[in-house]
Amino acid sequence: VQLQASGGGLVQAGGSLRLSCAASGRTFSSYTMGWFRQAPGKEREFVAAVSGGTYYADSVKGRFTISRNYGKNTVYLQMNSLKPEDTAVYYCAASSGTLRTNEYDYWGQGTQVTISS
Repeated sequence: VQLQASGGGLVQAGGSLRLSCAASGRTFSSYTMGWFRQAPGKEREFVAAVSGGTYYADSVKGRFTISRNYGKNTVYLQMNSLKPEDTAVYYCAASSGTLRTNEYDYWGQGTQVTISS
């Protein structure tokens, strides 16, 4: 089972990025898919999740959109109006739990997002 995150990069504040997370090894259609991030010196934090609906951290609500393509077994994170404080390594994860679960079963490698001011 693998989750492969991609799409990170360096952008200026106010810009946009779209992260992708491709799942392989099994079908994740019944799983809650989430994005997390970890900034230097900080703990990993929840960003967004998608199951039947979507759920966002307050810090990204209105700027980030999580979505999934069931046919491609892929989840996306569209990030708009990026701020320097969004700089972090972003991770995707899969959970057999419900939308607001804190327990994730599978984790991908991170992709670095850097926002310059």
